[in-house]
Amino acid sequence: MARAGLTADRLVAAAAELADEAGFENVSLSALARRFGVKDASLYSHVRGLNDLRTRLALYAGGELIDRIAQAVAGRAGKDALTAFANAYRAYALEHPGRYAATQIRVDQALIAGTPALRRTADITYGMLRAYDLAEPDLTDAVRLLRGTFHGYCVLESTGGFGADRDVQVSWDKAVDALHLALTHWPREGPGRKER
Repeated sequence: MARAGLTADRLVAAAAELADEAGFENVSLSALARRFGVKDASLYSHVRGLNDLRTRLALYAGGELIDRIAQAVAGRAGKDALTAFANAYRAYALEHPGRYAATQIRVDQALIAGTPALRRTADITYGMLRAYDLAEPDLTDAVRLLRGTFHGYCVLESTGGFGADRDVQVSWDKAVDALHLALTHWPREGPGRKER
């Protein structure tokens, strides 16, 4: 029988807190059971196992991340939207390292398609890129460039990977400026492509 007050949503929220405190890799059913003062077996009434819990956490954190980005880019376009998007992404990754790590795991595409908050990720990202007038396959390439740049920078920053005296904020701002230039002068594919 399920313990009164214990729900899947409460477990996921507690897992998110645990991920930020101890690291995503340390999120376990045993650790959550200890938080709630129950036996591990009690959690199986709410989640199917560790993989299910981590997938739910990834979806939860992904929803939080895109909500923050959506709020930041609302009413903005072009470079302003790109800058707001980038800054919201970075702020979330640095403030919530465990939750952010959860967003990087591979999740079944059918689950993503069935999650309204995560479907918004594509809408908001492509909406922000609309100012750069990109079409497929260039749009997919541009999204990959942004994700790779943002993720790489955030991981390096959070682990102390930048050793030079240069202020990391200044370098971040330059990176976003460089992305804007790259998107503005994108080497387009397809009919009518101009060689540079």
